[in-house]
Amino acid sequence: MVRTRFAPSPTGYLHIGGARTALFSWAFARKHGGKFILRIEDTDLERSTQQSVQAILDGMAWLGLDYDEGPFYQMLRLARYHEVAEQLLRNNLAYRCYASKEELDSLREQQRAAGLKPRYDGRWRDAKQTPPDGVKPVIRFKNPTDGHVVFEDLVKGQIVVANSELDDLVLLRSDGIPTYNFGVIVDDLDMNISHVIRGDDHVNNTPRQINILKALGAPIPQYAHVPMILGADGERLSKRHGAVSVMNYHEEGYLPEALVNYLARLGWSHGDEEIFSTDKLIEWFDLATISRSPAKFNPEKLMWLNQHYLKNEDDLHIAKMITPFLEKDGCNIPNEQYLLKIINLLKERVSTISELADAAVYFFRPLEPSHELKVQYFNQEAKSILLYLIDKFTSIDWSRQAIHDEIKKAATIFNVKLPKVAMPLRIVVTGETQTPSIDAILELLGRTETLKRINQQISYFPD
Repeated sequence: MVRTRFAPSPTGYLHIGGARTALFSWAFARKHGGKFILRIEDTDLERSTQQSVQAILDGMAWLGLDYDEGPFYQMLRLARYHEVAEQLLRNNLAYRCYASKEELDSLREQQRAAGLKPRYDGRWRDAKQTPPDGVKPVIRFKNPTDGHVVFEDLVKGQIVVANSELDDLVLLRSDGIPTYNFGVIVDDLDMNISHVIRGDDHVNNTPRQINILKALGAPIPQYAHVPMILGADGERLSKRHGAVSVMNYHEEGYLPEALVNYLARLGWSHGDEEIFSTDKLIEWFDLATISRSPAKFNPEKLMWLNQHYLKNEDDLHIAKMITPFLEKDGCNIPNEQYLLKIINLLKERVSTISELADAAVYFFRPLEPSHELKVQYFNQEAKSILLYLIDKFTSIDWSRQAIHDEIKKAATIFNVKLPKVAMPLRIVVTGETQTPSIDAILELLGRTETLKRINQQISYFPD
């Protein structure tokens, strides 16, 4: 059975790169009817936090990346790592190393000065001397000294590394906490992981992990190392490129379906398909079509994709998503039908739920026009036109067509072009210059609210 895993370290939020790794692992398991496991690698005691664990869980839940087993926590499995380390010691495949930090620092400095690659020199590998008093040793793996590690990466192709390039890896630190490479292989072994899909920053770790698995007589998973994500400028992805927490996109009003679609296309493709459902992703996903080149993160393309999903989203679902945004902004929603009409009017003009909420605020409370707008549009001619409209709006049938007809009549009567009527009206009612058609807005706002807002602003116009 295909068994994949996502194994984040809870030292921060779930970021774009981590989310894509999780997505690829999840999609591969779902495609093959396998299992997807969540594992929390929390052995970095100084930096791991429960808040970060929760951020990872929240991000995965929002994206819809459900897991079949877990979450498993490494710090709850310490006894198991010790058991495996003892097994390696008994079989003379590992040893205790008493070298101090100062010794190792000095060794590295000497190697650098001699133009050599800094590495452990194996001084305790077959040592016969008595261990120093009061020193807690680390446990190191006896890496093979000859031959090569050869594996077929499902993305990069065949990779060959000489064992002479690898030194004796620390398995357990002196405090008994496993190193990353040791914890990973014990977990992958115990959880029967068949495919390890992860970022290509782990390629150098893989030969070490394979050697330890071989020493344990364990099966070797298949590895797929996915190229990193870069910013649009080709630099390493960072916050300035939009590489923020996945939940930041939730807070900014992106749809999870849009982000999943976008992440899937970052380094993977199915022909020229750009827009596809999660079901199609599962149907089409294939490690063979992951690019070997780094992907570039483009916030504008993500926003374009989100706009597409938003336009095609059910208005009732949008209503549920936008309500917290509006309530946070002090908007009181009188009823669902009113909100649905607003959504229908505005959603073609925006890219995110937060933009939609910002665009909808004036339907729930009046916005004061800026000083600059008042200077530009609040004049005697506009005041005369608005006073005329107040009179007409009091008695007409309150429909979009009737409102439109009166605005056109006003332009004819005052011998001005339509914008000379519509723009001052739009500003006094909405406080904005960019809105949908003013007749549609007024119809939704209702006669009472429209007249109230015009009357409130008339006093600011010169006589």
